[in-house]
Amino acid sequence: MERQHPLLFEEGDPIVARVRSLCVPYPESAEVMAWGRPTFRAGKKIFVSLGSSMQRPHAIVFKPDVEERRALLELPRIFVPPYFGPGGWLGADVDDSAETDWTFVAELIDASYRQVALKRQIAALDARPVVPVAEPTRPAQE
Repeated sequence: MERQHPLLFEEGDPIVARVRSLCVPYPESAEVMAWGRPTFRAGKKIFVSLGSSMQRPHAIVFKPDVEERRALLELPRIFVPPYFGPGGWLGADVDDSAETDWTFVAELIDASYRQVALKRQIAALDARPVVPVAEPTRPAQE
């Protein structure tokens, strides 16, 4: 019997939408619900998971380049997440405040994709790079 986890985010959540918009354009990217959270996969391998824990529902969990891991941990919004951390993964707190640098988040996502993707997926990416949207989309003010 398969155990179902309750959804740990609201449909229409702007942070989920923003992370989704950054992950979906990657070659063979798929969004898969796991543990009540969206995960983004290159084929079958996760490259981003949204939500690190109940205390950090709007964090992304990503696989950094090994050489950059130590420097990333010096940044205030970067942390070692539970469960994924022992495997070398890191978390980054994201929200819709000015403190979230979405261009930097897109770079973390790109590096994570490259850590787990197959050679052919990386070749497809290099042939048609993903261009991140630097500014968050916000509803028009009335």
